[in-house]
Amino acid sequence: MKKIVTLGEIMLRFSTTEGKRLSLTDQLAVNYGGAEANVAVSLSHFGHDAYFISKVPDNALGVAVDRHLRSNGVRTDYVIKGGDRLGTYYLEAGIGERSPQVTYDRKYSSFSSLKVDEINLDDALRDASLFHVSGITLALSPELRELTFLAIKRAKELGVKTSFDFNYRAKLWSQQEAKEVILPLLPFVDICSCGELDAIYLLGMDKVDESLPQEERLKRYYQKLIELYPNIEFISSTFRTVLSASSNKLQGNLFVGGELYQSMVHHIEPIVDRVGGGDAFAAGILSGILDGYAPGRIISFATTASALKHTVHGDCNAFTKEEVFQFANNEPGKIVR
Repeated sequence: MKKIVTLGEIMLRFSTTEGKRLSLTDQLAVNYGGAEANVAVSLSHFGHDAYFISKVPDNALGVAVDRHLRSNGVRTDYVIKGGDRLGTYYLEAGIGERSPQVTYDRKYSSFSSLKVDEINLDDALRDASLFHVSGITLALSPELRELTFLAIKRAKELGVKTSFDFNYRAKLWSQQEAKEVILPLLPFVDICSCGELDAIYLLGMDKVDESLPQEERLKRYYQKLIELYPNIEFISSTFRTVLSASSNKLQGNLFVGGELYQSMVHHIEPIVDRVGGGDAFAAGILSGILDGYAPGRIISFATTASALKHTVHGDCNAFTKEEVFQFANNEPGKIVR
C-alpha cells in the first residue's frame, strides 16, 4: 500500500434530474466531490493509502465532508477546519443534444482562504510515493498557488513523485492567467495530464498540421513538451467523441519513453453521470504507474476506470481494481454471476 497525497477543494454538489432546468427545478440531489478529492477516493478503492489536504468549515457540512472521505477510505489528517463556507456547484443534467451545465458558487469558500502556514507539508509528504494536484486549485487564489508551488517543490526535494492535471476550467480563469501560472510549475512535474488544446492554448505551442491523424498530432505535441520539460516521464489524455449528452466514445492516451500508447475505444451509452470521469482516468493512470504496470496496461486500466465512472451517479468512482479489470475482460452488459 503506497501513500498518496492530494491537495484540492471538495464541494457540495446539487444536481437536477434529467429533463429538468436548474431555473425551474424544485428538487436537487446532493453529492460531495472535487477533482483532487475524487482522485483520492479512486486511489483508495484501488488499494492505496490516500490522504487529502484541504480546508472545510467547522460546521455540519464540514462533518459531512469528513464522513464522505472516510467512508471511501481517504485519510483526513490534513483536512483542517475553518473559514465560513463550503464551496458548492450546481449541475444541470444534460440529455440528448443538450449538454450538462455547471454553475459555480465557490467564492470565499473555506478552501480558498487556506494559507501556507496552516499545513505542515513535511509531515503530510513524509513517506509519500506521490503528490497530486490540478490546475483547478491553482485557479482559486494567489495563496493556493503559493501553497501548490511549495508543495510540489518540497515533494521533489523529498523524492516524492509529482502529478499535475491541467484540468483547465474557463469559468475559473482565463487561458493567459493559466499559462502564466502553469509554465513555472512544469519543471517540477513527473506525471502530467495534458490534452491537445492544453498544448496549444495553455502552453502556446504552434498548431500541428490538422490534416494529420489525431493521434499523430498528439504525439508531436507530447514530443515537444518532453523537449521543453525532460523531467516529465508520463503524459496522458483522452479522446472523447460526444455523440450526445447520453452517448460518448472514449479512448485513452499515454505517452512514455517516446511512444504513444492507446486504449480501446469505449462506447459509453447511456451515460449516467459524466462528472468525475476525468478524475477516475487520472487515478487509473497514477495507480498503474505506482503498481509498475506496462504502459499498455496502464492506459487500458485508466480508460476502463473512467468508462465505469460514467455508469454511476456522483463525482466519485467507487470501483475496486479487481472490478475494473473484471469489467475490462467481460462482454458489455453481460451478467456477472
